[in-house]
Amino acid sequence: MSLDDHRLRYLHETIRHGSVRGAADFLGVNPSVVSRQIAQLEKELGMPLLERLGRGIRATEAGELLSNRYRQWTADREDTIAELREIQDLNRGHVSVILGEGFISDLMSGSLRRYWERYPRLTMSLEFGGSTDITHAVANDLCHIGLAYNIKPDPRVRIWRAMRHPVDLIVRPDHPLARQRGKITLRDVSAYPVALLYANSGVRQRVTIAEAAENIELTPRLTATSISILRHFVVANVGVTLLPAFSVGPDLADGTLLALPVENALLQSTEAQIVTRIGRRLPEAASQLLRFLTAQMSAFSERPEGGITARF
Repeated sequence: MSLDDHRLRYLHETIRHGSVRGAADFLGVNPSVVSRQIAQLEKELGMPLLERLGRGIRATEAGELLSNRYRQWTADREDTIAELREIQDLNRGHVSVILGEGFISDLMSGSLRRYWERYPRLTMSLEFGGSTDITHAVANDLCHIGLAYNIKPDPRVRIWRAMRHPVDLIVRPDHPLARQRGKITLRDVSAYPVALLYANSGVRQRVTIAEAAENIELTPRLTATSISILRHFVVANVGVTLLPAFSVGPDLADGTLLALPVENALLQSTEAQIVTRIGRRLPEAASQLLRFLTAQMSAFSERPEGGITARF
């Protein structure tokens, strides 16, 4: 038996995208090239690797094994190359980060600029995702680092740093709840139009648990995948939203919006987290970025009013 890297990649991408056409579009080749290479690999190994379905494919046990091994080998190869590049004093390198949208303002406010001032030849890719997406991407070596909000525990994922950031009520300064005396409860919030993030987000998952604990159901007038949309919903005086304060930091700083605490233990105990995969030795470029983020992002810096937990 022989294993050709190119054919293994065609197989892996076909399984990952669920179809030959999806893999071909991703790889920038003709679908017939992908089919031919996979067929040749099956012939060389003497066993089927894919089951052809009506509208896609499904991996056989052997195909799934090879796809997983290819992902592991690719990650190991990348790490080896990264170690060699360390000898070159970080003259080259690439870091991939997946994060919740709420972190982007904090990240761009200075951390990345200072990182690139020190390592000007390093490159980076950023993508947005919910807490489930972040866990999946980090655990499966699709991204080096994840910036998440209250992700569920996962044995594959290591939390490097966690900082408590409550889910607050975000309102305009002239909203009635901004003038309310005493504590604000979820029942108070339910009396007004509310916009919430989609169900896959860590914020929405925590809000849902808090609703169940208080036997209250918030019926969102608007559900969105973007914090920017929720921000505009509130700024336009349509209603209110529930978010961690750092996700709308510039609006709080200039007085456009207010962040008000909500009297609920579940909403008060949520965390912003930096995560990596357990057992993976990060390339030096990613390790340096990890140090920059933990030291310089306000979401992870120590504050008198916030509790910080470092987990190693």
